[in-house]
Amino acid sequence: MPLQAVLFDLDGTLVDSNEYHVAAWETAFRDAGHAIPAERIREQIGKGGDNLVPALLPDLDEDAVETLGKAEGDIFQGQYIERVRPFPGARDLIARVTQAGLKAVLASSAGDADIEHYTKLLDAEELIALSTGKDDVKHSKPHPDIFAAAVEKAGIAAADCLVIGDTPYDVEAAKQCGIGTIGLLSGGFSESDLRAAGAIAIYPDAAALLAGYAESPLAR
Repeated sequence: MPLQAVLFDLDGTLVDSNEYHVAAWETAFRDAGHAIPAERIREQIGKGGDNLVPALLPDLDEDAVETLGKAEGDIFQGQYIERVRPFPGARDLIARVTQAGLKAVLASSAGDADIEHYTKLLDAEELIALSTGKDDVKHSKPHPDIFAAAVEKAGIAAADCLVIGDTPYDVEAAKQCGIGTIGLLSGGFSESDLRAAGAIAIYPDAAALLAGYAESPLAR
């Protein structure tokens, strides 16, 4: 079937924010009395707090998990979000998707406030058809909820969509919905990580995917 929609992850895919989230999580954990090395946090980036925290501190109860997630969000908003910049080619890639007659959808583990901020940062308000994030669903990535909600809101079959993401958790979540994922290396995960998760194609970053658009799965 012809492609009808592209579901874009945000952090690490369209905007260069992953390392700032690592720093914010490291501070949130430290302030709560947990010494979690940055490299262990980095391995979990791409998940929402509901999945990231239990992966690192499995004995915490639900309230403690929620408290840490809120703390990370506050630290990120207060100290880091204004430093985040779009990746080169990110907006142009979204524009190329829309010029092809496809719906451009944001499907991120970020909350509504971050999604709104990044949409403006990308100057993509007129390009994005709709968005879904962790505030719209019960579970964040690698659960399939965010992509499933995006597909439902778009009114398009999963088989007619592709995901563009930067983490194995994007790939895993999309695969559970029956959606293929183009992986980008811009978020810090390796090609082998993305291939092992099941990415159907891999590019260095948004600009490289844009340059190779005509030969990519986006042109199917």
